[in-house]
Amino acid sequence: MAFERLRQMIKKEFIQVLRNPKMRAIVLVMPVVQSLIFGYAVTTDVNRVTTAIFDQAQTPESRELTDRFSRSGYFAVNAVLQSDREVDEVIGLGKSTVVLRIPASFSRELASGATANVQIIVDGVDSNTAGVVLNYAGTILQNENVALLKKRAGLPGWEPAGVQLQTRPWFNENLTSRNFYVPGVIAAIVMLVSLLLTSMSVVREKEMGTMEQIVVTPIKPLEFILGKTMPSIFLGFVNMIFVTLISVFWFDIPVRGSVPLLFLANGLYLMTTVGIGLLISTISDTQQQAMMSSFFFYLPAILLSGFMFPIANMPEVVQWCTYANPLRYFLIIIRGIFLKGVGLSILWPQLLALFLLGMALLTLAVKKFRKNLA
Repeated sequence: MAFERLRQMIKKEFIQVLRNPKMRAIVLVMPVVQSLIFGYAVTTDVNRVTTAIFDQAQTPESRELTDRFSRSGYFAVNAVLQSDREVDEVIGLGKSTVVLRIPASFSRELASGATANVQIIVDGVDSNTAGVVLNYAGTILQNENVALLKKRAGLPGWEPAGVQLQTRPWFNENLTSRNFYVPGVIAAIVMLVSLLLTSMSVVREKEMGTMEQIVVTPIKPLEFILGKTMPSIFLGFVNMIFVTLISVFWFDIPVRGSVPLLFLANGLYLMTTVGIGLLISTISDTQQQAMMSSFFFYLPAILLSGFMFPIANMPEVVQWCTYANPLRYFLIIIRGIFLKGVGLSILWPQLLALFLLGMALLTLAVKKFRKNLA
């Protein structure tokens, strides 16, 4: 009898969620669309930076330098300037992010063997982009400097003395930011869908006036909670599978770790998000309140998870707050499985944290629901 009651409750929830075409689109189509949008939009790679050239020398040497910038693929020349006033204009109006200014004495200083100066002007509104652009420009100028030294020495194979640094990135060999962010998008989408569905599940019964009918039935509080949460958990796994397939076959992001471990971690993660959704649903009186409360939790959870900003850079008090955020642990797990290929021996602290958080939240939600019924 208990199994039959639970089965009918789960059936009712699936009908409630999937009978509305708009809700079907939100649950099944929105995650796919969001994963595609985030996969292309969320990136810190800096390419094709709009660049203006102010070449006061107009010599073969200065043109060779500007060609190096345009051939690099990082700088896209979109303007040629003739005066300092135009420099202020393109930077002030945001027409160009970078200005390469070559003084009139550039070739003369090179011919005399002296140090030739050039000026790189960068729009510093976005400090991250400005820092990356300066590194790119510094590398190009360094390569130009080495080429000049070779030419002066007259030895084609000559290299300047000193330490040569060679980097070999681990796990993300091409340093593609998409490989880092897209697994995080999976975690964010699973949280959003499960949180929204669960937070409106109980409060929907209150708003429609059917809670009293459910109370007088033989169904027990635990069966009611399981019936409300199982569809959300199932749809959470469906969304995880969809977005993972898009990540692997569309964005070519490797899964180097254990797929069963990924499913286990996703199940523990869904315990926490469903528990939070149930708590929101039990304390809300309308579906609008539940939705607003869900977004009130969701946005800080994203910001305090390490998805976009490193937790180590946050104030110490805020870092302590992140330990209560389930997304923090799941991001470590999913990125470790996707990029590093690590297993249970490395990720068990995060899995244990998700299990403890999930059990605590679900227990609190059941007790809160029983108190409401009383």
